[in-house]
Amino acid sequence: MAKKDKKVHVNEKESGLSEIIGKFKANPGLYIGSVVILVLVTVTFVAGDLLFKGARGGGDLTFGYYDNVPISWVPGNKLSQYYEQLARRYRDQVDLSNPQIAMSLWSQAFEGAAVHTAILQEMKRSNYEAPEKVVDREVAKLPQFQENGRFSPALYRQMSDTSRLSLWRQVKEELTVIQFYNDLFGLLIPDGEKEFIANMASGERTFEVVSFPVDDFPASEYLSYAQENSGLFGSIHLSRIYINSGEREAKKILESIKDGVTTFEDAARAQSQDGYADRGGDMGIQYVYDLEREVTDAAVRENILSLGKGELSAVVKLNDNWAFFRIEDELRLADFEDTATMDRVRSYMRNYERGRMEDWAIAQAEEFITGAIADGFDNAARQSGKEKASIGPLPVNYGSVGFFTPLESFTVSALSRQELLDLSKNSNFWKSAFSTPLNTPSEPLVHGSKVLVFFPVEQIDIEEEKAEEITSMYSDYWLGSITEQSLQPYFMNSPRMDNRFWDTYVKFFLQ
Repeated sequence: MAKKDKKVHVNEKESGLSEIIGKFKANPGLYIGSVVILVLVTVTFVAGDLLFKGARGGGDLTFGYYDNVPISWVPGNKLSQYYEQLARRYRDQVDLSNPQIAMSLWSQAFEGAAVHTAILQEMKRSNYEAPEKVVDREVAKLPQFQENGRFSPALYRQMSDTSRLSLWRQVKEELTVIQFYNDLFGLLIPDGEKEFIANMASGERTFEVVSFPVDDFPASEYLSYAQENSGLFGSIHLSRIYINSGEREAKKILESIKDGVTTFEDAARAQSQDGYADRGGDMGIQYVYDLEREVTDAAVRENILSLGKGELSAVVKLNDNWAFFRIEDELRLADFEDTATMDRVRSYMRNYERGRMEDWAIAQAEEFITGAIADGFDNAARQSGKEKASIGPLPVNYGSVGFFTPLESFTVSALSRQELLDLSKNSNFWKSAFSTPLNTPSEPLVHGSKVLVFFPVEQIDIEEEKAEEITSMYSDYWLGSITEQSLQPYFMNSPRMDNRFWDTYVKFFLQ
């Protein structure tokens, strides 16, 4: 029984096009006969009444064009073959009438057919045609013409001339596409490039690493900062009226309040132009560091903070607008024995004084390095209570390229897999890790919320057999894989592509 409303994304690597590419790369010698047979076998899957709405009503199920060549659904053509292959594959697993699943299948079928069309056009532009004798030979291998393991002229003649011509043209197209991939994946790679890739794996290193989290910044340091900057954490209860129509208008409103023509609250509700207007201008408790970001002029800010309860400030400029304040409660100095106050200090420092916290962590790391030079890395780790982790053997593998050992494949308790993946893209890490002499601690490296110290303990040269394996993987697999992944977006984003998939799909399937 089909599973209802299950959200499934059908991976484009599982499309018919990717199967063809994969089989070709796995065994190009057997590719031509087997794939042509696979593609040209008659398909009978019925996609449902919606599929034929456009055809029966005289509609045009054209989803786009490449080089002005239509990419349409017609029974038995490439788009229908791709869709039917996908539908047969998933019909026992999901509900094909589910709109999201149906759209995913149709989209992938269209993209497969679009790439197929684009390849044919590119080959046509290069004046390539599959030789007629080769096409004839492949047609003769098709299963519908076989009898007792041999080609049967009688079976061949049973097919109408129109059907034979259509089949012959399809085989010719498939052979043309095969030649395209044969040329694409058969591009020569310079020996120097292969040697360079192999040499990247040479000199694999093993490291030990310790971490100094920036967020271990101690309570005593938070308190020290708070006391040094106590003015930042004072609090004051303010109301304000905010005007964006000019200084003159703001002053006029201020005078009307002072003259008793209107109250502050009424003026705020009627004329203030910020989120506090509905509250009569009441901003609630504001901390000095909040006011500092709005009122950037220190002298103006100090004047506001010096006012007594109930007093009104002068009109002040806030960026390109104007405002004035009323003091609801006077400035109160911060109490650093209060837990909530210290929580605000921590939050402020994490957001605005991260550099000071990093400096503290770097200082801890430098102290550790001094101890490691004097007493050894293991002793320094033990005395400082730091847990060591081992990474390697590892080559220079910036960005975790697939055919080298990836940095994130190692387990480091102090670093998450995402942190290791990010570290693999940190050029300073690779420079430090591979330029630091063996059995010498590296300089501190700031990485995200950690400061790291590495200790290279071993370096080994790559074996010739492994170098050859990497070279082979690079030339035979990796480049082909990258090429394959790039091919579809290359054609789909080409200026020659006129993609009308969504418009056609909505017209015939969603209305």
